[in-house]
Amino acid sequence: MVDTARSTAHVQDAPAEDAAAPAPAAVPDTAPVQITGTPGAPRVDVAKLSRQMLGSWPEDRLASRELAGRPEMQRIEGQTMEEHRERVLGQLKLLVENGQVHRGFPKAQGGRDDHGGNIAGFEELVLADPSLQIKSGVQWGLFASAILHLGTQYHHETFLPDAMSLAVPGAYAMTEIGHGSDVASVATTATYDEATQEFVINTPFRAAWKEFLGNAALHGTAATVFAQLITKGVNHGVHAFYTPIRGEDGEFLPGVGGEDDGLKGGLNGIDNGRLHFTNVRVPRVNLLNRYGDVAEDGTYTSPIASPGRRFFTMLSTLVQGRVSLDGAAATASAMGLAIAIKYGAERRQFTAGSDTDEEVILDYQRHQRRLLPRLATTYAALFAHDEFLVKFDAVFSGKADSDADREDLETLAAALKPLSTWHALDTLQEAREACGGAGFMASNRLVGLRQDLDVYVTFEGDNNVLLQLVAKRLLTDYSKKFAKAPAATVARLVASQAADRAYHGSGLRSLAQTVADFGSTARSVDHLRDANAQREFLTDRVETMIAGVAGVLREAKGMSKADAAELFNSQQNELIEAARAHGELLQWEAFTRALDTWNATTDPGTTQVLTWLRDLFGLGLIEKHAAWYLINGRLSPQRAQSVSAYIDRLLGRLRPHAVDLVDAFGYGPEHLRATIATGIEQERQEEARAYYAEQRASGTAPLDEKVLAKAAAKAAKAAAKVDAKPAAQAKR
Repeated sequence: MVDTARSTAHVQDAPAEDAAAPAPAAVPDTAPVQITGTPGAPRVDVAKLSRQMLGSWPEDRLASRELAGRPEMQRIEGQTMEEHRERVLGQLKLLVENGQVHRGFPKAQGGRDDHGGNIAGFEELVLADPSLQIKSGVQWGLFASAILHLGTQYHHETFLPDAMSLAVPGAYAMTEIGHGSDVASVATTATYDEATQEFVINTPFRAAWKEFLGNAALHGTAATVFAQLITKGVNHGVHAFYTPIRGEDGEFLPGVGGEDDGLKGGLNGIDNGRLHFTNVRVPRVNLLNRYGDVAEDGTYTSPIASPGRRFFTMLSTLVQGRVSLDGAAATASAMGLAIAIKYGAERRQFTAGSDTDEEVILDYQRHQRRLLPRLATTYAALFAHDEFLVKFDAVFSGKADSDADREDLETLAAALKPLSTWHALDTLQEAREACGGAGFMASNRLVGLRQDLDVYVTFEGDNNVLLQLVAKRLLTDYSKKFAKAPAATVARLVASQAADRAYHGSGLRSLAQTVADFGSTARSVDHLRDANAQREFLTDRVETMIAGVAGVLREAKGMSKADAAELFNSQQNELIEAARAHGELLQWEAFTRALDTWNATTDPGTTQVLTWLRDLFGLGLIEKHAAWYLINGRLSPQRAQSVSAYIDRLLGRLRPHAVDLVDAFGYGPEHLRATIATGIEQERQEEARAYYAEQRASGTAPLDEKVLAKAAAKAAKAAAKVDAKPAAQAKR
């Protein structure tokens, strides 16, 4: 428990000037800010909040957490790469016995047709070991799912049962050394031979080798190989082929070769490797033919006429990888913060406000600045992820499976996965540093989690590439608004944009803010505390950036392909920043919708604390992008300054609830497995305080040299005054 007496040291009541500002929630923002447990203070209902944080599939998450809490499922720090690989393979077999990894497969194959619950449970495995989560994702989320979603009944009956049971460990052979995220350009070919009714698979040069493949180095006996399908001299684009790669003796089959990737920066429980193929023949029926088929005579047919649309439809069926990475990254951030905040609420350092007791480090404003904004972002990421998962489940269950729904899901995945994975790396690093040397110990997990999560930012698509996909969608949506608009409408739009730029660029808006805010911090921040105002600021940034880029790219019409590409490239950074801003807006909106579900009447304490946390996230985004808002005339300097001042105030209000907010994540000691998060630091601090208190009480404490020196100086000063008194009297 946090020491209540000391934790109030830096918590202040709201200044009187703030009293006139309207509250954004049912609980008045002007109420005295007191620590949890003090009469009249807002209190977090941890149990109720913890239930909400489980999201839309609570039972699936809890079942997976129970599994992740078992010692036999957990990582053993210090194992060699070989030992770690074998342990994780054994854990996959335990997952098969448990049956939870089969949630998302059809009932006909022994599954539950529960796509959302499947991902919810799967991403919780990061609590046990990220290597376990990713290797199981390779087996069931990629290899088996490719058979399920890209294959047809023959493949489901022939190949899927062994993939589900782990009788056939499999690799997902998509990525190539030379093309990475550019899947459409993979160089591996699968050429149809009419004479034998086989596809002949080749990697024609080294850059075409399949790379970074889980299960490829040791354990995999088959792979879903993505290659350019060529028949009758025509390339029909990328398709997937079920391809055996090893025999029962564990050796590569004829024509198949490969290498072990060896030791990596993290996730060393996964046997990543590379594969290459030389005239490897597979039967015609091994083509996973849901979206494209080849008849015995070599004739190609597809239910989707457009090659581009066909390609993106195929890839959209495999979006669950990005969904699960988004959730797992948010979970890892929550774990890191739970460890760091619990430790920070107990660790003491420096005697700032007392001659005897050291300060709890979470009471220091800088420590709050390091951790609490990241806590707010993690809540936003978790709320956004649950909405994302609901959308995923609707598409894959068939409840909402139109082309538009799939496109929306793809865009959502490309927007959220980058933000959550980048946030995880940033949060785990900051949490590590916030725990000092203790955070660097492997037994406290932060360094291991940071290493394992590192590759998440390039898994399932490099984050910058994904954000570029989001930006293109935003541009497309923007242009569609005016595609059929009459010339007069477009002219009015251009004129209004010009007027808008003139208004903001002249500083009139910021000048009006300065006049309105003059002399009052409360007035400066009043507008920004309102949820609608925060939404307006965040939305305006996205729309303005997209409109600006669209205006520049309008000039590409009529240009040569090379010149148009050069013009687009000149706007690439701005596009990616706009997409990132769009993702941040999605997270803020999800947080706000989650907040709206709370009944402020029956649970005012949790409502108030979550409102403060949402405001910390929203205002933190405005502070983070303050330069843009200032340059574009959206904020006056005074109002921008007030944002930072109010954030500091929010930190003080949230400080007493920090431990409750991480407890609401619902992770037990068996999940965190970090010594510093078990209360041991509190025991050490209490032991130390009792020791010094006993010394002071018994009079056995050694004298402090500085105290003696101070006393001597005081005595000397007093003596000097005494000596000076007779002389002064004689003078008179």
